[in-house]
Amino acid sequence: MLFDKVKAFAVQLDDASAGADPVFSGGQAVAGRVLLELTGSARVGALRLRARGRAHVHWSESRSSGSSTAYTQSYSERLEVLSHHATLLRPDTGETTMLPAGRHEFPFSFQLPQTLVTSFEGKHGSVRYCIKATLHRPWVPARRARKVFTVIEPVDINTPALLAPQAGAREKIARSWYSNRGLVSLSAKIDRKGYTPGEVIPVFAEIDNGSTRPVLPRAVVVQTQTFMARGARKQKHAVVASLAGEPVGPGRRALWQGRALRIPPVGPSILHCRMLHVDYALKVCVDIPGTSKLLLELPLVIGTVPLHPFGSRSSSVGSHTSFVLDWRLGALPEQPEAPPEYSEVVADSVAAVGQSPFPLPQDSDMSLEGPFFAYIQEFRYRPPPLYSEEDPNPPSEAMRRRCMTC
Repeated sequence: MLFDKVKAFAVQLDDASAGADPVFSGGQAVAGRVLLELTGSARVGALRLRARGRAHVHWSESRSSGSSTAYTQSYSERLEVLSHHATLLRPDTGETTMLPAGRHEFPFSFQLPQTLVTSFEGKHGSVRYCIKATLHRPWVPARRARKVFTVIEPVDINTPALLAPQAGAREKIARSWYSNRGLVSLSAKIDRKGYTPGEVIPVFAEIDNGSTRPVLPRAVVVQTQTFMARGARKQKHAVVASLAGEPVGPGRRALWQGRALRIPPVGPSILHCRMLHVDYALKVCVDIPGTSKLLLELPLVIGTVPLHPFGSRSSSVGSHTSFVLDWRLGALPEQPEAPPEYSEVVADSVAAVGQSPFPLPQDSDMSLEGPFFAYIQEFRYRPPPLYSEEDPNPPSEAMRRRCMTC
């Protein structure tokens, strides 16, 4: 039978290494080939190619219309973000083409739109891209091959808005049985808004406990997935990184002098899709016994383009110095480290999934769930030290050159 003559039928992308497919962004060209291997000569009607990108959200909610009547309301919406059609083989006469036995390759190439949405997989929605090839033959069902590819839209953190420091302050009166137990205040600051996976966020914070009981400070990075359809929205929160502090006793004050909070290999922020968003925030909170927690939220943007190693040195140093002196901490933050390799971060994060350094919070805003992992294009090292006219390692007295006349 003719069906048995098709030994292999697949879509292959160019520049694909073993076990890893290339990653694309808006405006780039996608090139590859459709492979067809026949064990014998066969007639082919047409070979068509279609590239598609689609954002899809869906969820259901239970509602009640009366004392005993309940029903389920579903929300669903789709958005086509990429559509490309091409015909790789079609006889001019409109009939069939006889292909001999052996291996046949049909190259293809097309350009992506200038702006796309980053590939995403969530509980209530997804953004997926794929290439599908369809082989039409007379008297037999069509044969199909499918290839999924990944799109990562660049998010450059080297912009003034993402390099600006983020700060805030909150306070709360600790109450117990309708009586005041003192004032608890919290202030926190980070050096910028934009970070990339593998970087360390130095958290500066001051906790002033004016209550009569000890309080516990902690900090987490929370990912919020927002799905929108038919005028409604659904949100899902996940803690992707956490940091626990030491208890602060009654009438005591604690300072965080750049406590390190490392960002795991999570997916970048998705901010410009009308159906779904992926946002991040640093939440610094203080657990107060007998009272709802004191919470301070600082927005974050997780990007794909790291901090440029050759940025403005004078402005970066000046802002960093004023950042430290303004808080009068008396000590520099922990030395920033170069972001590690992506494979190392993934291995460490997978091994640590499900382990939290502090007790799991009970409220929905801080629920612990698995992070959304995604491909990260590259990491770059921190910029070199500032240039100085003064030699940091002067030669010893014995090694100094002497005048020949002395």
